[in-house]
Amino acid sequence: MTEIATSIVASTAVRPRIVIADKNPVVRAGLSDFLARDGRFEVFAVVEDGASFIALCLDQPVDIGVIGWSLQDMTGGDVMATLKRRLSPTRVIVYTGEQGPTVLRQAVRDGAWGFISKSDDPVVLLDTIATVSRGRLCVPYVDLKSINADPLDLLTTRERELLGALANGWTNLQISARIGISQNTVKYHLKNLYDKLGVKNRAMAVALFMTSGRDSR
Repeated sequence: MTEIATSIVASTAVRPRIVIADKNPVVRAGLSDFLARDGRFEVFAVVEDGASFIALCLDQPVDIGVIGWSLQDMTGGDVMATLKRRLSPTRVIVYTGEQGPTVLRQAVRDGAWGFISKSDDPVVLLDTIATVSRGRLCVPYVDLKSINADPLDLLTTRERELLGALANGWTNLQISARIGISQNTVKYHLKNLYDKLGVKNRAMAVALFMTSGRDSR
């Protein structure tokens, strides 16, 4: 086959159709331009929320979704759960700035085909999309035993004590006075607690604690 003929075949090959979903307009614009310039993929649509992304995947043939974990109206986990219930064939790649292994474990548990950090080299995203488009998973190493583990089991005794205090409505000042540690130490423990649970604040931590059925007394 001549070089010209090879070029024609490559240009007419069916490219994976991609939808991007991210709450940050700069990220949306940057991803759209970056993927379009690569030439191997068709950027079909760019949206800012999970509901719009889901609607597109259910209404149009979408091969791959590149989504943030924290969208304006839901998490990436919520998106994947809905697509799974609706039997959508769209393969989801989570592209996130969330730190720590908790989100990775949750994404794999929820059915992500790919997972990449926004701090990684952009070329890694291209490789991830190419791999997923061939029907192969592309995620960083994750201990399979930890996927279904209860995140509350990762907490230290002190962190579990503080989580129980949060569930009982205690303020940082009350926790400091009743447990006998400084407020700075309380903040330090709470930050570690939030990181391990994959949450951003005490309300989310308490909600996770209450749904776990653990005794807060």
